[in-house]
Amino acid sequence: MSAGRRLGDGPPRELLDAGERLTREELLDLQLRRLQATLRHAYDHSPMYRRKFDDAGVRPEDCRSLADLAHFPFTTKADLREYYPFGAFAVPTSQVRRVHASSGTTGRPTVVGYTEGDISRWSDLVARSIRAAGGRAGQRVHVGYGYGLFTGGLGAHYGAERAGCLVVPASGGMTARQVQLIQDFEPDIIMVTPSYMLTLLDEFDRQGVDPRTSSLRTGIFGAEPWTEAMRQELETRAGLHAVDIYGLSEVMGPGVASECVETKDGPHLWEDHFYPETVDPFSGGAVADGDSGELVITSLTKEAMPVVRYRTRDLTRLLPGTARPAFRRIEKITGRSDDMIILRGVNLFPTQIEEIVLRTPAVAPHFTLHLTRPARLDQLAVHVEARPGATPDDRDRAATAIAAEIKDRIGVSADVLVVDPETLERSVGKIRRVIDSREA
Repeated sequence: MSAGRRLGDGPPRELLDAGERLTREELLDLQLRRLQATLRHAYDHSPMYRRKFDDAGVRPEDCRSLADLAHFPFTTKADLREYYPFGAFAVPTSQVRRVHASSGTTGRPTVVGYTEGDISRWSDLVARSIRAAGGRAGQRVHVGYGYGLFTGGLGAHYGAERAGCLVVPASGGMTARQVQLIQDFEPDIIMVTPSYMLTLLDEFDRQGVDPRTSSLRTGIFGAEPWTEAMRQELETRAGLHAVDIYGLSEVMGPGVASECVETKDGPHLWEDHFYPETVDPFSGGAVADGDSGELVITSLTKEAMPVVRYRTRDLTRLLPGTARPAFRRIEKITGRSDDMIILRGVNLFPTQIEEIVLRTPAVAPHFTLHLTRPARLDQLAVHVEARPGATPDDRDRAATAIAAEIKDRIGVSADVLVVDPETLERSVGKIRRVIDSREA
């Protein structure tokens, strides 16, 4: 199934919810009203935002148009960590029904709270995303995202239930059992990280089962950047439609945006609940629609923890809507400004290596990047798995080809080591691609 395959002109109107039926003009009017209410709610009830607005010399009433939002300060992870755990909330904790949190691997975790209304709206948006991906009421959804403080599992779970689906709450891990459950329960849809889907496909192969014979027809993949080459790999090996869902815990979780299966041309951002901007990742200055920049999101309907101009660190472009014309799309995100590796003055992203690996014969789509600094000079080593049956000559040719493409396309030299099949760590959630030993 090609990434550009079209399945018609879109779903019947009765499958669209009220927000999806808005015209662009109606949406812009709704956005302004909701933005003004959000700024007022944040200023009146969140100590963090009262201080940030006062320090910036702005008040909620200064927002008379959508363009006026540019005068308000950004929100960053550092702000949320400063007010850890509940200081960024805009309602008393007695009104909060659930909290989620980031992993906190680079510092204090960021904590997000949800009122009952927040959870209901989140469920609606994930249900909308599932329908956009081709899912329908009555289908079965295998949820392979991790449950717990990570937003993926419960976000997908509640959304699938809201969409009228039967949910298999598999979570992450126990890979062999998950493959067995897919064969036994025959789900139509799987929701999981793309890297863990590769792990599941490898387990199908290990069990001697062709994954294309499974019941799965739609994969809704998110929580990490992935490329068009990865889409082709997943669709070819699994015989399904691979559709991108976008979200981040600080803004809500999965369901902030979703691709539509009719076009598969980048996630449509659900702008009736989130207002997007793109800015220069270094200066913070505005970037025009259609130009690359860092995605900045303002929530429009969150009660427990509104976010104003949250810097996502995700790099993308804002594009016109297609399958959902009222909503702008974000170009498929394949990198984050904080994932960027600076190697001897050259900027590179793991997804650039992924594209090269995926189009190289004899190697599997499993790789890690190892950064070291011997003799004060940064070095990059790429470890990539051979496919089963690859000969020593196949491996040598693959290593030479990958190193040459990295040099030609990215402009850095790398040592490429093709290792035996099934020797690299497998993903059971978000994949860890980079092992940076330079500081050590």
